[in-house]
Amino acid sequence: MPQRQNDGSAPRRPGLFRRGSGGQAPAAPGTTRRTTYVVDGRLTSAPPHTSIADALRFSQEEPGRIALCLFPDPTVDDIAELADAWGLHPVLVEDLQVAGQRPKLERYGDVLFLVVRSARYVDEAEEVDFSEFHVLVRPNSVAVLCQDGRWVDGSDDATLPRNAETADHTLLDDSELLGLGPEAVVYRLLDVIVDGYTPVLRGLAIDQEQIERQVFSGDAAVAERIYRLSQEVIDLRHATSSLVDVVAALRKGFDRYGIPDALQTYLQDVADHLTLVDGRVSELRDSLSQILNVNATLVSQRQNEDMKKISGWAAILFAPTLIAAVYGMNFDNMPELHWALGYPLAVGGMIAFAAVLYITFKLKKWM
Repeated sequence: MPQRQNDGSAPRRPGLFRRGSGGQAPAAPGTTRRTTYVVDGRLTSAPPHTSIADALRFSQEEPGRIALCLFPDPTVDDIAELADAWGLHPVLVEDLQVAGQRPKLERYGDVLFLVVRSARYVDEAEEVDFSEFHVLVRPNSVAVLCQDGRWVDGSDDATLPRNAETADHTLLDDSELLGLGPEAVVYRLLDVIVDGYTPVLRGLAIDQEQIERQVFSGDAAVAERIYRLSQEVIDLRHATSSLVDVVAALRKGFDRYGIPDALQTYLQDVADHLTLVDGRVSELRDSLSQILNVNATLVSQRQNEDMKKISGWAAILFAPTLIAAVYGMNFDNMPELHWALGYPLAVGGMIAFAAVLYITFKLKKWM
């Protein structure tokens, strides 16, 4: 029975797509699947309507061949066909049908299964938009399922490449790298995803600076913005920290599964870059937490100042209220009740009492 375990190895290079010559077979009717053949590091056109089983047989016929099945928008039928052709474990098939998973790495017999998530920053909404990819690797074959129907750059199914002129993936444009085996495709995808985190961090950092200015300007709406941006950073943190574990597991499998030394070097570069990214995400999260605390402190200070003013005015108003209350009790025997100067004296006392309190509070900077 295939076993389920964590494991390891990966490289770094640019972009996901480039326009160029063909190499992909048109998808069979009812599916958006694209099939590409690689022979000795060079792209080779696959016959029209190539099935997954045909691609698997092609990759196994001779050494140096790789078959890539790309699913821009995988359907239940696509997953069923893939499971049947590759003989996938039922637990793995169930995972392929469920999106919304954190990055992880598992091995089922000779099939390596990875879940990875790319990210892009939508500045208008101040949101991090994630795209989930399920990657299956077996000797000489690779399958990539785009669970959200989007690519790393956020392009959706309507703009995904569908013909030979635009379907030359930069995942496959390095013949030297492809000559190292199907794992090179996985490492290339990891590199593109990790590189994509940098502009996301740049966008988040810009918003953080704007928030800092809002905090010290006394904007009352800034707290909600801090909470929303913190949630986006937390989601990004989950993606990067989990991917760190995936890359570490890949590296552990270098010797066990005979990964070429050149690919180990590429993966080390990805791991170093990812470590920096993960550290920056952690710093950003801590910074937002500190900003939130500073904002809470400033709000508390402003509230204390307001309470001082309110308390001061309440005390000032209490002075005439006290005198008026005494002389408003309507007793027959009261001091200065029938005195001609009683009324102006009472009013003068009220004003004097209030003035003394006002001057006192002003000197103490309560007013």
